[in-house]
Amino acid sequence: MTRTVVFDETGGPEVLRIVDLELAAPGPEEVLVRVEAIGLNRAEALLRGGGYYYPAELPGSRLGYEAAGSVEAVGSAVTGFAVGDRVLRAAGGHMSTEGVYAERIVVPAATLLRLPAGTDAVTGAALWLAYSTAYGALVEQGNLRPGDTVLITAASSSVGVAAIQIANHLGAIPIAVTRTAAKREQLLKLGAAGVVVTEEEDLLERVRAVTGGRGAEIVFDSVAGPGLATVAQAVAPGGLLIVYGWLDQQPAPLPMNWGLRIIGYANLQTTGDPAVRRRVEHFLAAGLRAGTIAPVVDRVFDFEDIVEAHRYLESNAQVGKVLVTVRH
Repeated sequence: MTRTVVFDETGGPEVLRIVDLELAAPGPEEVLVRVEAIGLNRAEALLRGGGYYYPAELPGSRLGYEAAGSVEAVGSAVTGFAVGDRVLRAAGGHMSTEGVYAERIVVPAATLLRLPAGTDAVTGAALWLAYSTAYGALVEQGNLRPGDTVLITAASSSVGVAAIQIANHLGAIPIAVTRTAAKREQLLKLGAAGVVVTEEEDLLERVRAVTGGRGAEIVFDSVAGPGLATVAQAVAPGGLLIVYGWLDQQPAPLPMNWGLRIIGYANLQTTGDPAVRRRVEHFLAAGLRAGTIAPVVDRVFDFEDIVEAHRYLESNAQVGKVLVTVRH
């Protein structure tokens, strides 16, 4: 048996509950992982609330994409991992049936990575989804180069913070976008070359001012909705608008910015390619060694406080990652 977070109906954080579930032995290509830390993501709040791109399988839906811990058992065909290995579970699979909000999980070995040397479980659980999303979009799809300006909406999110760090690592110029002034100083301390506060400033005027009227080579947007038409106008001629989320689920008008290139970025499609996955691993390991990549953990909750953790996740008060730790 393993204690596991489930929900039987969609709704607010209060629908989450912890139950004891049977845990099968790992199959030939599976691994049993003792979970120590769980990374929370906006995707989980959306699935729980009924707004994700696929529906939860109810009742008894599980939840969660990423976790870190140690290997307790391996299947007969597994060769890449051994008991005692420190691992992180990269995002993958259907959360309803393969969710990682649990004390122990059985997952395909192909969804695991070794924790980088010197990385603890909390850091590991904060690493993969945020940084692989930012890397895959900006580097693999966006070809971000030194000197490029990248405009990052929802910049205080874990993916936004990752994008700031990756842009700096590559010699690009990250401009953070945030709604209120409350997070301005934190974003500057985290490496943003500039911050646009949309409640106080005209986004397009500020972008033109900091880019000498050119605009940003890349706009990295997770909000979409009606504001997409505005952020699209901040893209420099020949630049790229990358939309990787839809926090504002209202219809998004087609931006009338002729010559604009737009892509919708799906992280799992990109990092599902073994060659890309290998590049992400080495990029992150190099950044961790150099200190240019360092996951920012805003707050850590106990596993038993998963409802409060989800309430905090949805408050948008955080800068960086919200995590849960599992005590054994």
